[in-house]
Amino acid sequence: MSNFEYIIASLPFLTQDYRYAEGKDFNAVIEEIRHSLSHADNRQLDVLLQGFDESQLGTGFYAAALENKSAFLREYFRFDLNLRNEKVRFLNQELGRPEGTDILTGQGEEDDDKTDLEGYRFHPGEFDERDAVQEALSRKDLLERERALDDVVWDKIFTLTLFDYFNLDAVLGYVAKLHILDRWLSLDEQTGREMFRRLVGEVKGTFQGVDFKDK
Repeated sequence: MSNFEYIIASLPFLTQDYRYAEGKDFNAVIEEIRHSLSHADNRQLDVLLQGFDESQLGTGFYAAALENKSAFLREYFRFDLNLRNEKVRFLNQELGRPEGTDILTGQGEEDDDKTDLEGYRFHPGEFDERDAVQEALSRKDLLERERALDDVVWDKIFTLTLFDYFNLDAVLGYVAKLHILDRWLSLDEQTGREMFRRLVGEVKGTFQGVDFKDK
């Protein structure tokens, strides 16, 4: 059985310059977390990490994720699928491609009954974040656009884990936020620092009694 209280209490956070501790990076943090997870929970972590790989995000992946027993994984990838399709619709319009090109619906010649997402299709009005995503996509500056999109994702993760404390979904939510933060540490130092502060602030507010090195 996974020791979630230990995992949360020992999550690596900030050094004085708002970077990983010396010798740490995203993969090192993941490996530390893995050591305290059960075999079954590590498999769930693998699902989340697989979802960070754009090449893996096909119909079969989403079909399985949307039936996952983890509430966080189900709703995170339900949102992720919707976000992906919204981005594709935007690109289709910008590039003059036919409407519906590369939109994942779970139907098509390559799909069988096991990967049919009909029951999970997002109908108009059910994607609460659509307006925020469209506003982000309309920004001309590429870094501003990416930051705005990641803000939408971050807020969604926060909402999905709002009432999760010492459990697997709390850990998965932390990893999902850390994945966003990790990218910005290389893209834009100031944004990375701001996200580090935000991450530690949220975790401090959620997991009382944890000793954070926020200096």
